[in-house]
Parts: sequence; structure tokens; C-alpha cells
Amino acid sequence: MIKTIVDIFRIQKDERWLVLAFLLVSVFLHACCIYCFSGFFLQESIDNGSVFYSRFHVSGYDPITYAVVTHWGTTYQVFRHPLLAFMVYPLFLLNNGLIALTGYNLVQFLLAAILLVCNIYSVVFLYRIFKDIISVSRFDAILLVFFFYGFAHIMVASIVADHFTVSMFLLIFALYISGRWMQEGRQMTIVQTVVLFVITAGITLSNGVKIFINALFVNGKRFFRPKYLLLAVILPAGMMWLFANWEYRTYVLPQEKARQIALAKKAQVEKERSYRQFMDTTSIMNPEEKQQTFERQYKQQLRKEAQERWESMHKGLPIKGKSIFLRWTDVTTPRWDSMVENLFGESLMLHQDHLLGDTLRDRPLIVTYRWWICYVVEAVIVVLWLIGVWLGRKSRFFWLTFAGFAFDMVIHLVLGFGLNEVYIMASHWAYVLPVGIAYLLKHGTSTIVRLTSYLLLLITVFLWLYNGTLLVGYLLG
Repeated sequence: MIKTIVDIFRIQKDERWLVLAFLLVSVFLHACCIYCFSGFFLQESIDNGSVFYSRFHVSGYDPITYAVVTHWGTTYQVFRHPLLAFMVYPLFLLNNGLIALTGYNLVQFLLAAILLVCNIYSVVFLYRIFKDIISVSRFDAILLVFFFYGFAHIMVASIVADHFTVSMFLLIFALYISGRWMQEGRQMTIVQTVVLFVITAGITLSNGVKIFINALFVNGKRFFRPKYLLLAVILPAGMMWLFANWEYRTYVLPQEKARQIALAKKAQVEKERSYRQFMDTTSIMNPEEKQQTFERQYKQQLRKEAQERWESMHKGLPIKGKSIFLRWTDVTTPRWDSMVENLFGESLMLHQDHLLGDTLRDRPLIVTYRWWICYVVEAVIVVLWLIGVWLGRKSRFFWLTFAGFAFDMVIHLVLGFGLNEVYIMASHWAYVLPVGIAYLLKHGTSTIVRLTSYLLLLITVFLWLYNGTLLVGYLLG
């Protein structure tokens, strides 16, 4: 068992130059990110994390992990990230020890090291997926890896201390070993399924669903055996949900109640101030009419302020209902514009206007590109992928990958979860694009493969120059 794990993670001889190249580039990008924020974060007090939230502005990514590793707490949304706070607890202990030894908060360096490892192994497993599972040439496998990491919000996510890079590594790893098991005719055991589910769902709950999708494709009809369904699917999912509820009641609910009490007191003071002001200025003489008029106008003002706050955060209206999950939905944000400018736009190429702005702060929901060439590149990538989808339609591994992508599209495009900043979720699904194009390189004629490789090389160079220049300029500017 241990030998198998070691063998999987051993970097092979033909992978070393690829890993070294990505390591050098990643170290440079991390250095730029650390330089950008170290003046604020390096001296950060262990008892105060507000500087992370006030100073860290990179698109819609959250600096929560910086804060949690500095002063631990269940700050993440526990129903979306039920185990994440506990997973980073050892880093919190290590960081506290380093603070005591050095007097500096080295959280940026610690998290950069974790992200570097995750990115290097994402590169390794992606390369193996292209070369060993899909069976394209070594050159094309390397090209597809560079192509993928040229995507804007793969490049950005790889250096910011959010959970996306770790999630991406786990999803790509699960995809790779699922592909290997399918090649070898092996089954995903109950223990393997549970371990993969707990780790992936513990970081982001929706990722656990993809483990079940992988298991379905790997095991086929055996997935529906009562013993497997009960022990590998129903039981761990139920336990995860129970744990999230316990975590919410134990850590989050007391804080929410305290916050609600404080907000209620503040609202009461504000209402009394507004009441005095109204009474001093109104010309209404009847006391009862005065009171009714004030109450009506005050409620209208509260609704107006709430609507303005909602619109300023660019959040569409959710599906009506009491469930916490329904509050995360969005039925009003325009889908087509979001697909063009955000899903297949900003995810792949940064917009020059409102560069890396946050829609919850100052970035408009829809931003257009200055250059028409960006739309051409976007269209070419999508067309190449669609051709690859058609050519790969007989591959069970392709449909495994596509099923995970389809699940994400249901979440984002149908239900509207995170649609206002869907590009920051690219790490969860964007690998489906090079996987699809890999089938074009595998099944196309020699002429088509050669032309596609040249075109892909041209696009890859453009993506790295365009996105890299904008990202480094933003961090060092």
C-alpha cells in the first residue's frame, strides 16, 4: 500500500524537466505575490486578522486561510468547507511557533510552499493523464499542460491562498487514479472511495460529489450494490453532513447570535435616531398617524438600503426558500453574457479593465475585452474543445471528466451558484478543456494533429504572455 502510494507520487525521469520549468515559474509568481502583500502581512499581529481582509484584493479570492493560519477559527462557510479549518490547524500551530521564534508572521511563505507542492503534482498528474491515459505524444502532453496553466484563473489561483489550488490537485489526482483503475479493470474500493470523499468534500463539499461520479464510472453497475452504496456513499455523506451541522452549532451559531444581538442593538439606536429626526421635522399632528407614517417610511428605507447593498455586491436574486443552499442560488444574472465574458472569458484571459477586481467591491458583473483578438482566442479554444468532445465521445474516461464538468455547469449556470464570479471556480472544471482537446490530438488525422499543435502552441504563448504580463503588473504595480 505504502509502496504503491510512493510510486504514484515519485516524479519520473521524463517528468523532471517539466517539473523544474513549472517550479521556476511558480516560484517567481509566488515571489511577486509575497512581495505585493508582505509589507502588510509580515508584521501582522497574531491576535488581529483584519489586515488580511482590508488589504488582500485579488479578484474574488478570499484571504480566509491567511487569517485562519494566523489565528485559528472556523471562519470558513462550514456547509461548503466542513473540514478545511481543521485541516489547516497544523499549519496554524507551525506558524505560531515560527512567530514565537522569529517575530514575523510567515504565513505567506508557509502557504506558498503548500501551493507549490499542489501545483507541481497537478502538473505531474495532468501530464500523465494526457500521455498515459489518453495516449497523446509526449510533446503534445507537455503542450497541453502549459496550455492549461496559461489560463488566467489557473495562473492566479496557483499563487493565492484560497482553497482552489488544493481542490484542483485533489480532483486531478482522483481523475488520474480513476483513469488508471479503468485501464487496469480495477474497482474503486469502499475504503478508497471514503478516503477520497472525506478529503475532497472536507475541503469543498461539491467536490465530494465528483468522487462519487468517478466511482460510478470506475465501478459501473457495481456502484449500485447495496453494500457499496451504504458504506461508500450514503454513510460518509451523512456523516459529513452531521459533522457540518455539529460544527455550525458548536462554533458558528454562538457567534451569529452574538452578532445578531449586536446588530439589533445598533439597529434600535439607529431607529430611535431616525424617529427623533422624523418627529422634529414632520407636519403631521395626529400622534397615531405620525407613528404609522414613520413606521411605513422606515421600512421602505430599510428595504431600499438592503436592495442597494445587494446590487452593489452584484448578486442576483436567489430561488425563494428557507434552505441555506437556496440562498446561494441566482436566477437573474444573465447567463449568455456570463458565459462569454466570465465562464469562458475571464477564466481563460484576464480583462484589462477592472483588472482582478472583486465583484463584491468595485468590479462590474460584466466587463468586455478591449481587443477583438481575445474573443477570437476564446472562440478558437471552445471550438477545438467541442471537436475534441465529438472525437472523444466513445471514451469512458472522457465522459468521466465531462460528467464532473456537467455537474459544475448545473451548479453555476442552472442554479447560479457563484455565477457573479464564476471564473474563480475555474480550478474545479477548466481541465476539461485540455482533456477534450487531447482527444482531437489523439484521433485527428496527421495533418489536423500537426495544425492543431501549432495553433495550440500559438494560443499557449499568447495566454502566458497576456495573462502573465497583466498578473505580474498587477502584483508589482
